[in-house]
Amino acid sequence: MVHRSYRLRVADHAASALRTLHPHIKRKLKAAFQTILADPYAGKALAEELSGLRSYRVSRFRIVYRLAKDRQIEIITIGPRERIYEETYRLVKKEEQEH
Repeated sequence: MVHRSYRLRVADHAASALRTLHPHIKRKLKAAFQTILADPYAGKALAEELSGLRSYRVSRFRIVYRLAKDRQIEIITIGPRERIYEETYRLVKKEEQEH
């Protein structure tokens, strides 16, 4: 049996946020991406309006992602704990309205 690994896809707004961060935090986040790729269920499953998404903690930051089709892990948002869930909710609602 051939094991197909996951691929990481970073949404444009998450990539923009990542570019503005301090190099030390970027290194931590990139290490976290490797952890998520190795174990897509490493993050905590979110509930209610964010059901279907997962959150992975990196110091005071969170990476919010979902398992997509074709063994892809889609990074939805990256940001500080204080506002990340509200921001994610707005993005998910906007995405739903566009489809």
